[in-house]
Amino acid sequence: MLKERRQLFSGIFVGADLVVIGLAFVVAYALRFYVPLVPVTKGVPPAENYLALLPVVLAIWGLVFQAHGLYDPMRGSTEASERRRIVRASSLAMLIFTAVSFLGIEKAFSLSRLTLLFFYVLATVAVVLERATLREVLREARRRGYNLRHVLLVGDGDLARAVHERMTRHPEFGLKVRGFLAEDPLRVGGFVGSTPICGQWDEVAEIVERDNIDQVVFALPFDSFPKLAGLLSQLDSAAVDVKVVPDVDRFVSLRTGIEEFGGLPLISLRATPLMGWSRVAKRVMDFGLALLALVILAPLMVLIALAVKASTPGPVLFSQDRMGLDGRVFRVWKFRTMGLDAEAESGPVWATEDDPRRTSIGRTLRRFNLDELPQLLNVLRGEMSLVGPRPERPVFIDDFRSRVPKYMLRHMVQAGMTGWAQVNGWRGNTSIEQRIEHDLYYIENWSLRLDLKILVLTFVRGFAGKNAY
Repeated sequence: MLKERRQLFSGIFVGADLVVIGLAFVVAYALRFYVPLVPVTKGVPPAENYLALLPVVLAIWGLVFQAHGLYDPMRGSTEASERRRIVRASSLAMLIFTAVSFLGIEKAFSLSRLTLLFFYVLATVAVVLERATLREVLREARRRGYNLRHVLLVGDGDLARAVHERMTRHPEFGLKVRGFLAEDPLRVGGFVGSTPICGQWDEVAEIVERDNIDQVVFALPFDSFPKLAGLLSQLDSAAVDVKVVPDVDRFVSLRTGIEEFGGLPLISLRATPLMGWSRVAKRVMDFGLALLALVILAPLMVLIALAVKASTPGPVLFSQDRMGLDGRVFRVWKFRTMGLDAEAESGPVWATEDDPRRTSIGRTLRRFNLDELPQLLNVLRGEMSLVGPRPERPVFIDDFRSRVPKYMLRHMVQAGMTGWAQVNGWRGNTSIEQRIEHDLYYIENWSLRLDLKILVLTFVRGFAGKNAY
């Protein structure tokens, strides 16, 4: 029964995809030759020539979509994930069709490049919209109790309860939990919440057959994973979906994800969103805004340099070793705000309120963070970002990394001139634990929008923070 339902819905999606792709091909031809978007200079080719290509188009798109898993069950997948698959599949199909057409069809007649461009855009957008519409129709049907999958959860601990809670919270997935299997039902009692305990783990095959279960989800605690192979073997002859939720929360440091390596699934326990194009986009924004800031603030920086030079003997700029991306040490630049050899007697220490080492102009510069403007040069050089965890001195890091859990994770992204911790008041001589918590939140939730928000908050409340001294 489950197989027949899958084939039915897969057929619906195949049919809907091919209909909108075929329509997109016809509309692209009409847009090119019958709508005056671009003048037609070589005459209008017969529509029959293009219509003859429709079987080729539909065959290529159908096969490529199938290869990209667009007709596999995707109840729990996100719309963003499906959109990415559609764009990738449509792009590959377009490349294949272009190669085929220009190798063979061009000998019979000239194929309009602009028509192909129109078709690619229309087909991609149309399939995305068609899929979104179908998915919403199916979600609404599941909310109303139709097209449900009956699920058996093997496990009764926190992990199994978390899976149950998510399935209950999202009725649009159509996953109805029929019950739990417990290692020791007597210990747990008859129910987990309001959901019954159906039996023991080793009764899984019997209960699947008896209760017409469609899907078995193993959510076992990490210590019980050695028993998983034996439990799975019981389902070898059962026509049921089997899924495993790994108990890895205790090992997770940053956002998780599933990758593929030579056909093997890999669970990523430590990753950041700042990879690939995201990293390029952040770097482009950093470079552009830092360059603009240097141009605008150049007169102010010249005045500050003159004031520093006039107020106390010694160099205008001060440099110091800081640790950045991947634990690499670089030299950070500031306007000098303390006397020469300020740490000669005390050694490396935090700046304090009413710090006697500060110069007269240094007190004002540090109060409004103007001493950090030369770090715009560090941003241009690629050593820092405008936004990120503030870089710390290696001498302090040696202490922090030994007593603050996950401290070194902050070095998985570039250090910043300002950051989420700083705009929330955790700067200077404040709680290291709170700073790390905010830094890790930033890394896990990074986006260009968050960067821009932090920059705005820096101007609103960061330049004159209460802990800036």
